[in-house]
Amino acid sequence: MAFPKVVHITEVGPRDGLQNEQQPVPTEVKLELCRQLLAAGVANLEATSFVSPKWVPQMADAAQVLAQLPRRAGLTISVLTPNMKGFEGALASGVDEVVIFGAASEAFSMRNTNCSVAESIERFRPVAQAALTNGIRLRAAISVALGCPYQGEVSIESVVDLVRRMRDLGCHEIGIADTIGVGTAGRVKAVFEAAAHEFPIAQISGHFHDTYGQAVANVLACLEVGVNRFDSSIAGLGGCPYAKGATGNVATEDVVYLLHGLGIDTGLDLDRLVEAGQWISAQLGRKNASRAGSALATRRAAQADAAGA
Repeated sequence: MAFPKVVHITEVGPRDGLQNEQQPVPTEVKLELCRQLLAAGVANLEATSFVSPKWVPQMADAAQVLAQLPRRAGLTISVLTPNMKGFEGALASGVDEVVIFGAASEAFSMRNTNCSVAESIERFRPVAQAALTNGIRLRAAISVALGCPYQGEVSIESVVDLVRRMRDLGCHEIGIADTIGVGTAGRVKAVFEAAAHEFPIAQISGHFHDTYGQAVANVLACLEVGVNRFDSSIAGLGGCPYAKGATGNVATEDVVYLLHGLGIDTGLDLDRLVEAGQWISAQLGRKNASRAGSALATRRAAQADAAGA
């Protein structure tokens, strides 16, 4: 099997991972998490989102986070921008990439944005145009591409149709997301292969949740069709508020463990990622959801104990 030699990981923990936390996460904790992720070699960081604090209070400090975030050459900082007000905040903060999003399901779109899929694209059109005019990279996310909590199965053609619409907005990258984590490897391959007929596979990314324990298998399925871009979240942080029982994003540590085992270069330091995952889990008072991260941390602690005995 000819896998990609290099895979690009977009770390979404600080945004997608933390946005659903019920208790406020202090700005300094968010910044320290970002610092640890950058120290682990993260080159693509989805840091926050410019959304209404009324709807997503956890992201109310977006401007403060970005103002204090370390920058370096080769680092891409991205933020979610659902409208022009959000884009203006992102532009003022000097981000490198903005992310727009649409649903592959009409039911999901109507329930969560109170508009049809077509109407949502029109809402994003000025954001896309402004991003391109200002030389900011434009990424799109297609949610519920493998299944919808309201209508159930989502057709491949619905996903492909939205890929075309996002392509025509001028997106540099299009992410296909299994928002509620119901996808399996065969279906994932079929969806991504179909999308690749409309948009270059090298510019399509995968975004998986691990609700049914299939996220790492779905990453592998994507690798088999040539996908070399993925979103992941440190310690498996995150979840979907629209699907009861849905768990977090696929853990960065688990994806990197898989990739390194296949001899694929990620540019990431797994040991440092494990430390970051353990640290943020402790800050949030929860068990680390990364299987690889937890196992490696346990092994490291046992080795330290043995060395000290």
